[in-house]
Amino acid sequence: MITSLVHVWRLLKAGRTLARYDALLQPEQIAELPVPARLALRIAGFGGRPVSGDAQSRLTAALSKLGPSYIKLGQFLATRPDIVGPKRAFELKALQDRLLPFSMVEAKAAVQVNLGKPVEELFREFGEPVAAASVAQVHRAKTTENLDVAVKILRPGVGKRFAADVQSFYFAARLMERFSAEARRLRPVAAVATLEQSMKLELDLRMEASAISEMARNVADDPGVRLPNVDWQLTAKQVLTTEWIDGTPISDLETLSARGVDLKALGDTVIQSFLRHAIRDGFFHADMHPGNLFVDASGKLVMVDFGIMGRLGPKERMFLAEILYGFIRRDYERVARVHFDAGYVPRDQDPHNFAQALRAVGEPIMDKQASEISMARLLTQLFEVTGQFNMTTQPQLLLLQKTMVVVEGVARTLNPNLNMWVTAEPVVKQWIERRLGPIGKIEDVADGALALGRAAFQLPTMLEEAQRATHMLAEMAQTGGIKLDRDTTRDLALAQLKASRLQRYAVIAGAVALVVIAFNLAT
Repeated sequence: MITSLVHVWRLLKAGRTLARYDALLQPEQIAELPVPARLALRIAGFGGRPVSGDAQSRLTAALSKLGPSYIKLGQFLATRPDIVGPKRAFELKALQDRLLPFSMVEAKAAVQVNLGKPVEELFREFGEPVAAASVAQVHRAKTTENLDVAVKILRPGVGKRFAADVQSFYFAARLMERFSAEARRLRPVAAVATLEQSMKLELDLRMEASAISEMARNVADDPGVRLPNVDWQLTAKQVLTTEWIDGTPISDLETLSARGVDLKALGDTVIQSFLRHAIRDGFFHADMHPGNLFVDASGKLVMVDFGIMGRLGPKERMFLAEILYGFIRRDYERVARVHFDAGYVPRDQDPHNFAQALRAVGEPIMDKQASEISMARLLTQLFEVTGQFNMTTQPQLLLLQKTMVVVEGVARTLNPNLNMWVTAEPVVKQWIERRLGPIGKIEDVADGALALGRAAFQLPTMLEEAQRATHMLAEMAQTGGIKLDRDTTRDLALAQLKASRLQRYAVIAGAVALVVIAFNLAT
C-alpha cells in the first residue's frame, strides 16, 4: 500500500510538471477526456509559469526538468505513436538528450574508482567534457602512449535514479492494462520492460564496449563502414575509453561536398549498412541520429555511441526481411502471410482482408519520390491497421521501427530523392536468397546436426541417471516405500528404449554433419 502511494505521488509530480509546461496531451486528446480528467489536468497546471516556445521546446524543457529517466522515456515513446499520438511522437523524435555536464572533480573521481588509479597516471592529457547527455558525458583525452581517445563517464547517481523511476513506470503501465482493453493490446508493461532492459545495458559501459567489439567483427568485411577501437585496459563499468574519431559530422553537408564525398552513395551506405546489421547479423546500432555518425578521412562511415543496441532473433530477422521484400515486390499477400505465420496477427482474422489493408498503406508510397512521402502519415496508417486486426505490439521490434525512421531521415538529408525501397532491395534480396537457397538449407541442417550431437554427448549421463533411478525405485518397492506396479515398470522400460533410440539417431546425425562439413571444406 505504501509503495503504491509513493508511485502515485511520484507520477502526480511528473504529471504536474508536464501539465505546467503544457506538454502532457494534445488539445484534441484533452477534448476527448471526461470532465473529471480535464479538471484534474487544469488543477495540475494551476500556478505554473508560462513557458514560451513551440511544442517541441516545451516538451524538451519539461522532460529535462524531470530528469534522465524521463528523457529516455520520451525518446522511447517516440516509437509509440499508437500510445502518445502521431503528432506527439513526431515532437518526441526531435528530443535532444543534452544536459549540463557534471564537474571535473566528479569525473576524475569516477575514473579513479573504476580504473584504480588517478587520472594523471592513466592519461597524459584529460580535457573538459565535449558532450553531456542524460546518462553520461564524454571527455577528449590522450593516453600515456600518446593516442587520442574519447573517455565516456556515467553521470553520478543515474543508475539509482532510473531504478526508482522505472518502478513508477511499471505501476502506471499495470494500471493501464488493468482498466483498458486497448492498453492490453498495446502492452505498455512489455514496453516498460523493453525500456528497462535497454537502460540496464546502457548503464554498464562494459556492455557498450562489448557491443562495439561484436559489431566490429560483424562489419569487418563490409564496404564503406568502420567502428572505433576499444581500449579495454581503460574501460570499466562506469568508464569507457575508445579511439577518438576525428571525422566530419554526417550533418555537415558543405564540408563533405568540399571533400568530394559522394553524398548519394553515402546515403545508400547508411541504409544498406543498417539493414545488413539488422537482417544479416540480428544486432544493430539503435541510436543512429546524425550526432553519432561521422565520415573519416578515407570516406568511410563511422558510428559512435553504442549505448542503445537492438537485437533480433532468427524469427524476427526473417519476418523483417520478408516484410520488406514483400513491400518492395508489392506482394501484399506474402506480407500478410508472414504476419500470420509469425503469430503477430490472431488466427481469427481474415488474411485476405489484412493483405487488402496493407495494400492501402503500401501502394500510395511506391510511385512517389522519398521527399513526397510522409512517414508520420505512413506510421499512423500502419498502427490503424494493427488496431483494426487486433495485432498486439511486438516490443522486440520497437527499437527497429524507431531506428528505421531515423536512418531513412539521415539518408534523405544526404539524398533528398532517395527511395528506401530501391536502396534496400539488394541487401534484402541477397539475404533471403541465401537463407532460402541451398547454402541456407545446408547451414540449417548443420545447426540441427550439431544440436543433436550435443544431445548425444549428454545421453550417456542421462541413461546412467535413469538406471540409477530405476534401481532406487525397485529398492523402495521391495522395502514397501513405493509400489512398482506392472504399468509403471512398462513405462520405465519404454522410456529407456526411447532414450537408446535417440542416442543412435544423434550419432547418425553427427556423422551426417561431419560429411556436410567435409564436403564444404573440400569445395
